[in-house]
Amino acid sequence: MSEEGKLSSTEKVAFDESHHDHEGRRKVDFANNIQARIQNPLYGLTRAELNQKVALFCKEKGFHEEEPLFQKGAILAQNPAQFEQLAELDEADKVVIRRETTHRWHLPADLYKTIIICSLAAAVQGWDQTGSNGANLSFPVALGIPNSPGSPNAKRNDWIVGLINSGPYIASCMIGCWLTDPLNYLVGRRGTLFWCGIFCTISVIGQGLAQTWPQLLVCRLLLGLGMGPKASTSPIFAAENVPANVRGGLVMSWQMWTAFGIFLGTAANLILQSTGDIAWRLELGSAFLPAIPLTIGIYFCPESPRWYMKKDRYLDAYQSFLRLRNSPLQAARDMFYVHCQLTEEFEALRGSSYLGRFFQLFTVPRVRRATLASWVVMIAQQMCGINIIAFYSSSIFSDAGYTDRQALFASFGFGLVNWLFAFPALYTIDTFGRRNLLLFTFPNMAWTLLAAGFCFYIPDGSSAKIPLIAFFVFLFAAFYSPGEGPVPFTYSAEVFPLTHREVGMSWAVATCLFWASVLGLTWPSLRAALGPVGGFGFYAGLNVVAFFMIFFLVPETKQRTLEELDHVFAVPTSRHAGYQLKTFLPYWIRRYVFFQKVELKPLYNFEEVESITVYEKGAGH
Repeated sequence: MSEEGKLSSTEKVAFDESHHDHEGRRKVDFANNIQARIQNPLYGLTRAELNQKVALFCKEKGFHEEEPLFQKGAILAQNPAQFEQLAELDEADKVVIRRETTHRWHLPADLYKTIIICSLAAAVQGWDQTGSNGANLSFPVALGIPNSPGSPNAKRNDWIVGLINSGPYIASCMIGCWLTDPLNYLVGRRGTLFWCGIFCTISVIGQGLAQTWPQLLVCRLLLGLGMGPKASTSPIFAAENVPANVRGGLVMSWQMWTAFGIFLGTAANLILQSTGDIAWRLELGSAFLPAIPLTIGIYFCPESPRWYMKKDRYLDAYQSFLRLRNSPLQAARDMFYVHCQLTEEFEALRGSSYLGRFFQLFTVPRVRRATLASWVVMIAQQMCGINIIAFYSSSIFSDAGYTDRQALFASFGFGLVNWLFAFPALYTIDTFGRRNLLLFTFPNMAWTLLAAGFCFYIPDGSSAKIPLIAFFVFLFAAFYSPGEGPVPFTYSAEVFPLTHREVGMSWAVATCLFWASVLGLTWPSLRAALGPVGGFGFYAGLNVVAFFMIFFLVPETKQRTLEELDHVFAVPTSRHAGYQLKTFLPYWIRRYVFFQKVELKPLYNFEEVESITVYEKGAGH
């Protein structure tokens, strides 16, 4: 049974069996399935053909002396799961490969530098977005735009304060994210992150020195030019440098360290609150602290070998791989495999421009479904309402009756909970699954947010009002952090084909930050119009809407190889949604409501998917 045969005649949109190359392997129709050959570059090659391919590679790229090593690396790349049976590998080679599983975190120092820098990039992202949280208590008055009830022009000033808070996200989604592809092409992953570090340092210092609200707004907009490419590039940089067997957890850790940055930002706000009239300046400017080691440290990391290879700098790429792997065999294996992927990618993308790849996000069926799914999980991160807390928690707690210092303490508690509860996702995201985490946490976020809003109805004199509001906000964060917190970036980084990785991530991150800007812009006016109860209730309702969008439009991707993801996203959206409504939902009700012993008929059939890239399991790249 072919891949095509798994779909009905009206659903044959992702596979084309009618074209074959001179060796008899299927030649892919780029309009229908751009992934099949890109993800299996060594599939179907005989040993003689593989050796010939390696010999040609070594001759073209100047690796004559290393040809025996690359021969072994190629055989290993073609048969990763059967390495124990490969006669070409001696016992020392096999020990090295076994340790990839038994000692997963025994990694070279240069690789740990990369991990630290990517973690710093995420922490900068979190601190940048929470610096304004504490400053919201005083900068509007200091800059002549007071927005407290009864102030002159309070309604107009609400919109200005919202615009200032959302400034980085407006600039990111409109310009910053779309600079990712050209910046990565011109200056590489390290150069792009250096660019981001510069903007995230100078602009936040400028925020602290601003004398008028337009000056503050301009600095916030410049900050977005650093935040956008950083959020898109850092997961790619990590994914391309680290081994596949630890890649999934590291890509996921972006959100965990962003949460840590939020925690550090709330701690800084609390510490600096007592500095008087300049508190808001220090709170906004303090975010430069992690940006400086990011800017300096990025050039102590190896550049992405894949970027060097795109530039035909193969000797540099090999040196980079040697710094990032524990043995030359692993370096040769990964380099030859990436070379074969790039060969297929360049063939598929011949004549394709950046603008062309962008339009293919919406026109190529397999890619379009990934675009839709990434859009859903990214917009859901804003629909859930987390950033009304991350941006405005100090103001919200102040409205509840806290003093400014108490409000900052409560915001600190929120940051701590948000970070600590991100850790369970390290263990559940590849076991419980991305989709299941979302479906479990969204209903819980809805009722906790609604409960926090209703607590504002408690009379002001009651000693229970303030603690209950804080309790339900913290509980909301505890449900968010292992679910909608880490899933969007992990999910978006793995669903796009290699050919559309940069532009796909740009789209996904721009979606997230655009709606973050909408939230930051509208919350002050929404709170003024509806009150805290109405505002929280509104976002509780959006949590319910997001739950149904995820249920019908987001496929599960946990522990799927790249070939299997092609099969997942080859299934039409209508078929996936119909299965959830007509098959999965009745099963779930019978199984978990009526406790009947029933079996779930699977949507996907992976019996004939040969996983050539077994060592990519769960990695998503």
